[in-house]
Amino acid sequence: MWEYEYAADSTVDAGALWALWSDVGGWPRWNSGVERIEIDGPFAAGTAFRMTGPGEDEAIEMRLTEVVPGERFTDEMDAGDFVVRTEHRIERTAGGTRVVYRTEITGPAAGEIGPRLGPAITGDFPDVVAALIAQARVGV
Repeated sequence: MWEYEYAADSTVDAGALWALWSDVGGWPRWNSGVERIEIDGPFAAGTAFRMTGPGEDEAIEMRLTEVVPGERFTDEMDAGDFVVRTEHRIERTAGGTRVVYRTEITGPAAGEIGPRLGPAITGDFPDVVAALIAQARVGV
């Protein structure tokens, strides 16, 4: 297994953060790693979506596997011999909120794929979380 977690504290309201996360079509406005995105239904467990990064020709097929409104959601990309699972959490703190992104790569090929693919997936987490928080400050 390969894993990575990034967290940032903020005074931003949890509801504002959740509003941005649950508006999947709006992700490209604050996440520079998403050029295009299409979702097949509601922001709920089981819903599939396709995400295309900047300069990429092919979309990545993903699925929401867990959604707890106002708290967290998890998405998953299943490549057969490895699975990339990213949990996005809002934790309430004494001073406001903590935004947490956690990625795990599991499966038979995780030992080989994880060290190569993991950093490519998670390398922009600090920038993405900062942009999410900044967008939440100015409003949805």
